[in-house]
Amino acid sequence: MPRLLLIEDDLTIRTPLVRALRDRGHAVAAASTAMDGLRDALDNRPDLVVLDLGLPDLDGRELLRMLRAVSAVPVIVATARDDETEIVRVLDAGADDYVVKPFTAAQLDARVRAVLRRGAGTGADDPTLVVGGLRVDPRARQVTLDGVAVELTPREFDLLHHLAARPGEVVTKRELLTEVWQIPYGGADKTVDVHLSWLRRKLGENAQQPRYLHTVRGVGVRLEPPGSAA
Repeated sequence: MPRLLLIEDDLTIRTPLVRALRDRGHAVAAASTAMDGLRDALDNRPDLVVLDLGLPDLDGRELLRMLRAVSAVPVIVATARDDETEIVRVLDAGADDYVVKPFTAAQLDARVRAVLRRGAGTGADDPTLVVGGLRVDPRARQVTLDGVAVELTPREFDLLHHLAARPGEVVTKRELLTEVWQIPYGGADKTVDVHLSWLRRKLGENAQQPRYLHTVRGVGVRLEPPGSAA
């Protein structure tokens, strides 16, 4: 049974949502403040966090950054702010998905199940992907580079896995937004750029001196082993 943590200060939203999610087969804990939510996340290690942005003691984006500093737990942000700029900001801050208020319990449950499916990998028959010294294991969701473990957030893993499945091919940012971020439209290239920057840093490279991740200006990005670039 998936363990969810709902961080929501509005009692009229929190109580029925907890009940509805439990009815749909989830074990649900709830917190009404950012700091209570952070303590619960660290102490009880839920499988997924649903995070309201409008909390009384701390902005939800700041709490998201604090969570990301210590945990790779998937986070779905619940927000009343539906403009693209705000959505990009929460994705850049490390959210795995978002849902705009008002939403139904069924909508949230569908998002939760989708994120948990992505977190479970792509199935037992999916082999480890090897690109040069880079090994991406979708079953264990683990990455090693030259035999050394690389710690990635869930979103960074999904991004790297998608690229490693197509080594040597140029993958457009639009495709990455659609397939990795589940955003069915363009115009949010910044979120891809930010996550590629974080991924490069963890792989020990940068855009000026790439080893694995090569930007094709105006098109997208290509993953290939060192020494293969034309």
